[in-house]
Amino acid sequence: MVTDTRGRKAVLAPLGLALAAGAAFAYVGVVDPNESGHYPACPFLTLTGWYCPGCGALRATHALAHLDPVAALKLNPLLVLAVPVVAYVWFRWLAGQWRGRPWRPRALRPAYLWALLALVLVFWVVRNLPFGAFLAP
Repeated sequence: MVTDTRGRKAVLAPLGLALAAGAAFAYVGVVDPNESGHYPACPFLTLTGWYCPGCGALRATHALAHLDPVAALKLNPLLVLAVPVVAYVWFRWLAGQWRGRPWRPRALRPAYLWALLALVLVFWVVRNLPFGAFLAP
């Protein structure tokens, strides 16, 4: 548990990030990205006509805010699968800060980061191929 002022201040960073993320999530939940004019278009899609790994993420976030995970999965499955991972990492960070023992993720080895990059690149390419059309938003 947090026993000193420095420990209490340490939890401000994860809590501040959660507040900012929550505000952004609420904003996307209220302001519908399916209506044109609210958000800028994806620059990669505009320039190339191909979907990037983030295409559909705003609409998927909007669907999650409205408790529709099936629609969110259809729009951007990578985002939906990343949400629990990001939540886990955030909770570990908060718990470490709370206890005064900052979390040092041993799981973030270079091999895992390269695998994550490979996953994103494969997702990026496959969603733009004819047989991967089911991954397109």
